[in-house]
Amino acid sequence: MKAKSIAKFAAVCVIFALLAYVAVFGLECMGKVVPASFDEDIGIKRGFDLAGGSVIVFEPNIEGDYEVTDDDISAAISALVLRLDSQGLNDATVSAQGTEVKRIRVEIPAETDPDAAIDYLGAEASLSFTDPDGNEILTGKQVEEAELSFDQNGNPAVSLTFNDEGAEIFADATARSIGKQITIYLDGKPLSAPTVESAITEGSCIITGEFTSETASQLAQQIQSGALPFALKAVSQNTVGAQLGDDALNKSLMAGAIGLLLVAIYMIIFYRLCGLVADIALVGYTAVVFLIINGFGIQLTLPGIAGIILTIGTAVDANVVIYERIKEELKNGKTLRASVDSGFNKAFSAIVDANITTIIAAVVLWALGSGTIVGFAKTLFVGTLVSMGSAVFVTRFLLRQLVGFGSKNPKFYSA
Repeated sequence: MKAKSIAKFAAVCVIFALLAYVAVFGLECMGKVVPASFDEDIGIKRGFDLAGGSVIVFEPNIEGDYEVTDDDISAAISALVLRLDSQGLNDATVSAQGTEVKRIRVEIPAETDPDAAIDYLGAEASLSFTDPDGNEILTGKQVEEAELSFDQNGNPAVSLTFNDEGAEIFADATARSIGKQITIYLDGKPLSAPTVESAITEGSCIITGEFTSETASQLAQQIQSGALPFALKAVSQNTVGAQLGDDALNKSLMAGAIGLLLVAIYMIIFYRLCGLVADIALVGYTAVVFLIINGFGIQLTLPGIAGIILTIGTAVDANVVIYERIKEELKNGKTLRASVDSGFNKAFSAIVDANITTIIAAVVLWALGSGTIVGFAKTLFVGTLVSMGSAVFVTRFLLRQLVGFGSKNPKFYSA
């Protein structure tokens, strides 16, 4: 029994050591590469505040008396996001700016040539509808409006309205394409390819499919962006170097490492072997968090680093709650194994409740926030989820194996 516990404990330690090594130095095996987390080229993506880059502010290039609405700005933002994605710049951020003068702010990490970015971002969006033979039948000039709608069953859909010219062309095209697809392109990229069920002669139609309200709204904005009667002009541009970001990243990582070391020492002093178990779990937790951030392409920002450090504290806090419960059970005269099991059971609901509320807050920030707030929310979400699993499952498993070593003197487990 003792040998089995030692083997299990050692196996977990080896696994955590390997995870930490891979997170720090990366790994290449059988043609598959896991990059080192902080490799500047292929590691964790750095946000604008760490990588530097270009900041460009656009405003609509209006001719005549056309009044730009908030919906127009949302549609233009959707077009910019699509263009950035097509260039592989999905870590850029696009946001509305201003109220009286409506503008759009674009931050592109690591971009050192803002003029090139302006060229491909500022052009008027090109929307086209093609028939089954690939011939263009409509452009954005014939589309009056695209918006989120609902079909007869209450499912999310996209409603399109055409002007008189577009209605006539579309009626003829759909009459010739029943049972076939008409494809919608924005800037040459296919957005949707709905199948024509009947000739559409009313000058409006509804696109149905496996939509959620979010995806239907996104498609409507993308189509609407192609119908906007304006291009975008750059009113300001600025390039920010990565020097400040490198300094900030190095200092933040150093602060995090010092904090982690101090916490580890504190846990060993006050909780002895229990503290050692918490420190081992903390190493595994930190490695897993960085591997997840790297693997899922989550952009790391300074607030994001703060989120990671915050969840380290949360992970330790959960262990403290558990260990204090164990100390209470030992004082009540229970055996060490019974105290460990009872301490975890009594602390479980408090730990889960505390972490669930944090996860809810992170999800709200993620969904409603923008810019670096989103970076903080993502790392807070990932870190809290991993720390809860670490405290509830990993720490408990290791502590049970430790009890199996035969070291049952309560003085080994708390000060």
